[in-house]
Amino acid sequence: MAESVIKSYFPSQVVSDAEKNSNEYGLKVAKAIQHEWFHVDRGSNKYRANHNNFHNLRLYARGEQSIQKYKDELSINGDLSYLNLDWKPVPIISKFVDIVVNGISERTYDIKAYSQDPYGVAERTKYMKDIMDDMKLKSLAEKTLSTTGFEIRKNNPETLPETMEELQLHMQLTYKQSIELAEEQAINVLMEGNRYELIKKRFFYDLTVLGIGAVKTSFNTHEGVTIKYVDPVDLVYSYTESPYFDDIYYVGEVKNIPINELIKQFPNLTTSELEDIVKNKSHNKNNYNTNHSSSTNDNNKVQVLYFNYKTYNNEVYKIKTTGSGASKAIEKNDNFNPPKDIDSFEKLARRVEVLYEGAIILGTDKILKWELAKNMVRPKSDFTKVKMNYNIVAPRMYKGRIESLVGRITGFADMIQLTHLKLQQVLSRMVPDGIYLDADGLAEIDLGNGTNYNPQEALNMFFQTGSVIGRSFTSEGDMNPGKVPIQEIQSSNGGAKMQSLIGTYNYYLQMIRDTTGLNEARDGSMPDKNALVGVQKLAAANSNTATRHVLQAGLFLTSEVAGCLSLRISDIIEYSPTKNAFIQAIGAHNVATLEEIKELHLYDFGIFIELTPDEEEKAMLENNIQVALSKENIELEDAIDLREIKNVKLANQLLKIRRKKKLAKDQQVQQQNIQAQSQANIQAQQASAQMELQKEQAKAQTQTQLEQMKARLEAQKMQQEVAHKKELMQLEFDMNMRLEQMKSQTVGQKEKEKEDRKDQRTKIQATQQSEMIDQRNNQKPPKNFESASNDIMGGGFDLGAFDPR
Repeated sequence: MAESVIKSYFPSQVVSDAEKNSNEYGLKVAKAIQHEWFHVDRGSNKYRANHNNFHNLRLYARGEQSIQKYKDELSINGDLSYLNLDWKPVPIISKFVDIVVNGISERTYDIKAYSQDPYGVAERTKYMKDIMDDMKLKSLAEKTLSTTGFEIRKNNPETLPETMEELQLHMQLTYKQSIELAEEQAINVLMEGNRYELIKKRFFYDLTVLGIGAVKTSFNTHEGVTIKYVDPVDLVYSYTESPYFDDIYYVGEVKNIPINELIKQFPNLTTSELEDIVKNKSHNKNNYNTNHSSSTNDNNKVQVLYFNYKTYNNEVYKIKTTGSGASKAIEKNDNFNPPKDIDSFEKLARRVEVLYEGAIILGTDKILKWELAKNMVRPKSDFTKVKMNYNIVAPRMYKGRIESLVGRITGFADMIQLTHLKLQQVLSRMVPDGIYLDADGLAEIDLGNGTNYNPQEALNMFFQTGSVIGRSFTSEGDMNPGKVPIQEIQSSNGGAKMQSLIGTYNYYLQMIRDTTGLNEARDGSMPDKNALVGVQKLAAANSNTATRHVLQAGLFLTSEVAGCLSLRISDIIEYSPTKNAFIQAIGAHNVATLEEIKELHLYDFGIFIELTPDEEEKAMLENNIQVALSKENIELEDAIDLREIKNVKLANQLLKIRRKKKLAKDQQVQQQNIQAQSQANIQAQQASAQMELQKEQAKAQTQTQLEQMKARLEAQKMQQEVAHKKELMQLEFDMNMRLEQMKSQTVGQKEKEKEDRKDQRTKIQATQQSEMIDQRNNQKPPKNFESASNDIMGGGFDLGAFDPR
């Protein structure tokens, strides 16, 4: 545990750089760290207290905590001879730890790199300016394209944003510089090579159980960049109240190093020094070794403290003015002071943070290593700052005291264990129901077959049939007090105790849930059958919120590690002999980035973590998508794009933009439909009017043609009438002429006939006169003047040929 009052035993930092580089200064720093963490005060020290606390928390998390406290609680003056119990702890905390760790470890994320150097910012600004120019020239570009067929826009018109809001979202979702992609691939390759997924699970477990997690990044020319898990039990650091340990000035870790490994790491150790180390090891072990089991002690190992110490150095330059008027900078040590009587010399100095790396065997004055760190991590935005090799976070720290999820519930776990032991006690003391047998009552019973009712037969009959034979009166006729010779003995006193202890057990289990926020909906152990699915999901989401600080702490560590890797990539490309292998490993993912990687160290990147949404966030986004789809506010393609976005906030923003565009498009289509309908109506009316006009014209034309035809027909008729009349007149004339001729002929003939008749009569009269004269003269008889030949056709014609034969 951290102390609230810190007494500093560290040497002054306001000394020369040469003194800081000396082993004596490093030894003072190492001994100050030892004094702060390993100095025995009242039988313990800060390191041992930390070690014991973390060790106990891990035992509780595994369900392997010490059972001595439970024995002390149940024993009487230390006597356990009357207790036959199973003392194995109930691993109740293990379940909650696994729920948190496994649930968090399943959350995936993407590491994003953002180029923030002047060149990257200029490229991004130029890209945005080009898009904004294309947006402004949209109408002109469309006219130019339609008239000339030439595209004047620099970007794809189909993906061109229409508003500034769309442009901002486009820059976050779509735009990515090739150098940023190369940086992301480089970080992922380094993490995969160091098996970071396994390291991540370990520090998530530490954050849950111990409340603190740590990771170390380093660089050497043999292995390149390495990421190593750091056990918080072995950590030492300067006092801090920051959960992110951003203000510490030293940090280190204790390692048990075999002697052979010690010689390999520090080959300058002499044989006498090694003998002294081995000889004094047992003494040092008593003061500094905190192993909880003597079986883990190894005589071939020593405890070495590796540490980083942050201080500052002075960079001093002598500025010399040459004869030509130019200035020349010459590096000097921090003790340099230019002569005051020479104007051509000037001093230029600045203070730069530096890291010193040291190593010391605990309990000795033997400093194994003290030197200026060779590969310091410096932010490119400020080269005067330096970052520690260790990344540490403790999300629930207050005044140097670290709180963990497991530390909150160890008391309740103890009560659950005691309740479990009490349950065993009650179970061991519970006896089954018994039988009371009245022997005197059996003696008074005669079965009638000459035998008496003995106890064995009575019990057999009772257990097999449940029947009992008894007598109300004795053989003397008195009332028989044992008329029911067999009775059951109920022993139900342990049941109430059992129910009470089970209630107590459930109470403390619920207290663990309430304290940690891990409710039944999170682990699915006892879902309420009457609870709706939405209510259970809401409870699970609230449980996730209760442990979100663990997730955020782990993501902070990942972000810090990725940032350190980004800065150390420059060391790989510039100094590491594994440079070509590293570039090829990245190029295996994307050959197009090989050229970009060669200049990767010239860029400065901001690193951030994009966490994939959890099930609740996915469900909310999917619900929004389904609502938008059901109302036809977005297309199916939009839904596919939205589901591929891992950032829920950006996905919802894109959903709103796509929805607005779809509504605007629908409105435009509707207006176009209205316009089209209006035009269609107008055209229909025009067509109708035109048809009516054409109809009238056709009708008029037809009428005209009809009239013309009538006129023609009338003319023809008249012509025909005229012709007919002419013909009739001609006929009439002819007929009249003929009639006249005939009439004249008739008149002439009539006159002729008259004259002929007259002449004939005259002749007849003359004849008759003559005959009469003759008759008178000749006195002939009367004569019939009817001519016999008037009825006979002349010419010798007769009908004799037609007489019957």
